[in-house]
Amino acid sequence: MSLASESKREQFRRYLEKSGVIDTLTSVLVALYEETDKPNNALDFIKLHLGAAGPEPADTETLRMELADLQQKYSLLMEENKELRNRVGCWSNAHLHLQITEPTVTSNLCLNVFQLMQYEPSPEEGAQE
Repeated sequence: MSLASESKREQFRRYLEKSGVIDTLTSVLVALYEETDKPNNALDFIKLHLGAAGPEPADTETLRMELADLQQKYSLLMEENKELRNRVGCWSNAHLHLQITEPTVTSNLCLNVFQLMQYEPSPEEGAQE
C-alpha cells in the first residue's frame, strides 16, 4: 500500500470519527450484538436504529405541529359548517312556512335575501366596521 493511499485512508477515518459516524455505527452494532433474539435481517435492524426507516426527528416534529394545526382548523371548519347548516335549515323552514301562508311575503323576502347576498359595501362603509 502506498504512502498516499495510507494518508487518504487515515484522513477518511478521522473524518468519520470527527463527524460521529464511527460512534453511531459502533453503538448500533453493539445493540445488535447484545440483542438476545437476533433479527432475521440484520440490515433492517441497522437501518431502523440509524433512522433510515423513517423521517428525521426534526421532520417528525414539524409534521406533528402541522398535523395539530390542521386538526384545529378542521375542528373550526366543522363547527362553522354545523352553524351554517343550522342557519340554512332555519331559513328553509321559515321560507317553507311563509310560502304556504304568505306567498307575497315569501317572494319579497327572497328578493331581499338575494339583494343582501349581492351587496358589496363601498370602501368607506367597510372601513367603518
